[in-house]
Amino acid sequence: MLEVGTKAPSFSLPDQNGVMHTLEEYKGKKVILYFYPKDNTSGCTKQACAFGDLYPQFMEKNAVVLGVSKDSVQSHKKFEEKYGLPFTLLSDTEKEVIQAYDVWKEKKNYGKVSFGVVRSTYLIDEEGIIIRALGNVKAQENPGQMMDILTSY
Repeated sequence: MLEVGTKAPSFSLPDQNGVMHTLEEYKGKKVILYFYPKDNTSGCTKQACAFGDLYPQFMEKNAVVLGVSKDSVQSHKKFEEKYGLPFTLLSDTEKEVIQAYDVWKEKKNYGKVSFGVVRSTYLIDEEGIIIRALGNVKAQENPGQMMDILTSY
C-alpha cells in the first residue's frame, strides 16, 4: 500500500464507455479509488452495488467513486449495465495503475500461489494527496466504511 500523506500517482485510463479519465480532472473533489479483482464475481458485484447504493451520499460529500480492475472496457460496460452502476469503472488491462498503487500482490488460495489484485481502497483529497489507504478490505463492508471515513473529514 502507498503511504498516507503522499501524492497519489497520476493515471490516464479508459472508462466503461472508452472515455479517458485522469486523476487531475478530479482536483477539487475527494476521490474514492477502489481496486477490485474481477467484474461479475460475487464479492466484486456486492462491493460495486453497495458503492452504487451510497453514490448519492458520496456525491453530497463532494466525492467521486472510481472502480479499477484489469478487465476490459467491454467487460466494464456489461458490468455497469447489468447492475445499473452510477459511477465510473476504469480499465487497467496493462496493470500500470494497479502496480503504481501497489495492489498487485502474491495471493494464496487453497495452497495455490498466484498474483492478483488485492481488494484495496484509497481516499484521495481535493489536492491529490492520499488521506486513507485500506488494504485487503471486505467487499460488502468497504463502501459503508468509506462513507464513515468521509463523514469524519
